[in-house]
Amino acid sequence: MKDHNHHSQDEHSHEHDHDNHSHEDHDHGDHDHDGHSHHEHHKQMVQDFKFRFWWVLALTIPILALSPMIQDFLGVDWRFAGDTWILTALSTVVFFFGGWPFLTGLVDELKKKQPGMMTLIGLAISVAYIYSVFVVFGLDGHLLFWELSTLVAIMLLGHWIEMRSVMSASAALEKLAELLPGKAHRVKEDGSTEDVPVEELKVDDHILIKPGEKIPADGIVIEGKTNVNEAMLTGESLPVEKNVDDEVIGGAINEEGSITVKIHKTGDESFLSQVIDLVRQAQESKSRTQDLANRAAFWLTIVAIGGGLLTFFAWTLFTGQDLSFAINRTVTVMVIACPHALGLAIPLVVAVSTTLAATNGFLIRNRTAFEEARNLGAVIFDKTGTLTEGTFTVTDILNFNEEISDEELLNYAAAVEVNSEHPIARGILEKAGETWKVEDFNSITGKGVEGNVKGKSVKVVSPGYVRDENMEYPKDQVEDISSQGKTVVFVVLDDELHGAIALGDKIRPESRDAIDQLHEMGIQCVMLTGDNRQTAEYVAKELGIDQVFAEVLPDEKAEKVKEVQEQGMKVAMTGDGVNDAPALATADVGIAIGAGSDVAVETGDIVLVRDNPMDVAHVIQLSKATYSKMVQNLFWATGYNVVAIPLAAGVLFVWGIILSPAMGAVLMSLSTVIVAINARFLKMEGSGTE
Repeated sequence: MKDHNHHSQDEHSHEHDHDNHSHEDHDHGDHDHDGHSHHEHHKQMVQDFKFRFWWVLALTIPILALSPMIQDFLGVDWRFAGDTWILTALSTVVFFFGGWPFLTGLVDELKKKQPGMMTLIGLAISVAYIYSVFVVFGLDGHLLFWELSTLVAIMLLGHWIEMRSVMSASAALEKLAELLPGKAHRVKEDGSTEDVPVEELKVDDHILIKPGEKIPADGIVIEGKTNVNEAMLTGESLPVEKNVDDEVIGGAINEEGSITVKIHKTGDESFLSQVIDLVRQAQESKSRTQDLANRAAFWLTIVAIGGGLLTFFAWTLFTGQDLSFAINRTVTVMVIACPHALGLAIPLVVAVSTTLAATNGFLIRNRTAFEEARNLGAVIFDKTGTLTEGTFTVTDILNFNEEISDEELLNYAAAVEVNSEHPIARGILEKAGETWKVEDFNSITGKGVEGNVKGKSVKVVSPGYVRDENMEYPKDQVEDISSQGKTVVFVVLDDELHGAIALGDKIRPESRDAIDQLHEMGIQCVMLTGDNRQTAEYVAKELGIDQVFAEVLPDEKAEKVKEVQEQGMKVAMTGDGVNDAPALATADVGIAIGAGSDVAVETGDIVLVRDNPMDVAHVIQLSKATYSKMVQNLFWATGYNVVAIPLAAGVLFVWGIILSPAMGAVLMSLSTVIVAINARFLKMEGSGTE
């Protein structure tokens, strides 16, 4: 049972030994620099692909118009003196400027002996460009500049879309730093205050924190009394009362009175810095699954090089065809082996699934993690603000006699609570239908509040007050409610105990459906919370949770995620607070509740816009549908090579059937169209996730 203690939460919240958070020293300066530079570098790369794409697209239009093969295909003749040189000049710009990321990528992949998509693209555009230049200078063959420019344009577009979808989560560190205010009110020796930047604060400085302000650094209260909201940092669902000698954490919000705090931790030693470091470590150590398209590209590279060499030597060594014919066949094979569709197969599905996800209330920030969601074995939920609503609300009204109605009992209580900013008072006021006028209001130190309402003496008091006054009440009924992790206050009218009001963190109505749906998918459900065990066990029992970790400190949450991972399962973490950030980053898939803190949102791989746990199940369903589409698209993007490459090599030449580069382009375009249409059909599958 909990003392009201106007309304003390001593018994509700467990003791936090925040000193334990600084378990190791870290060089934050270096990490900050590296993390920031990595984030900036990633943003620059996205901008670079975008810039190159638009320029290449602009140059591709005249290249297509000037290409003889395109003119023949359209049945027009736009030839004029010097057009070939203009075509060559434009294509040279496209090759070196637009193709530069792929050419450098080719070199990097070959240095690492890991040929992939960059090798395939770099090889195809190099062969097309060099071959076409030779044709300009007299080699018998067809100009493939149009092939080069369209290939570069589509590959740049694909990489731009892809890189935008996998933006680094390093922004989480910036969001964490923003939790601290920029300035602090430092108390001078004469008692006056001066505003100074938080970075200038030193250990043993005295600072004044006014109501509504964020606490700038870890410290000890030396003067004043208040309630502090630490929910975003510790996961404790109720604001915690702070008196002299109590510890406060930088980043928490001072809700009520002014307090003076003596600083004892700053900079890297602070609780928030430790959380920042845990997030960074988890992000850096997270493994990345290899992209399906890269695996396909690796094998296509082998096919392209092997097929090209085989074609060249077969025609030059074993037939009577001339060198020009053999080169034409070889180039056609090499170019066709790099389908435009492969460059779009994954990014198109990513774009469609991202849009579909957004319309269904969740944002995909990390594509690799989103794809991994299809293999999840366990989902870990934070309790406060995720499975529960995170607000203190009236859950039960116990009326010990029938002289007044439940509504009247609540209104009497609300009347004397109207002057209080305490979360219990706010919960009662929100539930009350109307607010009656109170006179002779008074605070009963450590026990509650009292006043005169409609001619009656009204007290709203703690269980401690009721015990001290030896008042009789149905103890079994009250203890049953208290065992559910709820806080109970008593209402006394004219010195007679009339009833009790229970307040608790309300379970979201969607939570049960979400847990049931995950169980149907064969996924275990785990609850992880900084809240007390009694409350946690009650919520877990109500929802059918498989496993509970309660009274878990922020630096322990990531360890609990690892514990579940060590059971051999892929794990998703769902949470909304700063205390969840390390766990979100450690999990295979981090799912952030969007209504929570900015840092949880920035750390999460997937962000739920709504506070609806059902969206966790929707995420997993969409992940499965998306992966299925990716596999189908890769089949269409690469499958046509089974037909196109042998035809391009000339296996049916003896029957007069040979695939020209123009016909190869038609097949390639058809493959691209099929991939694009197939990606759009994801919407039909995804709609079933609702």
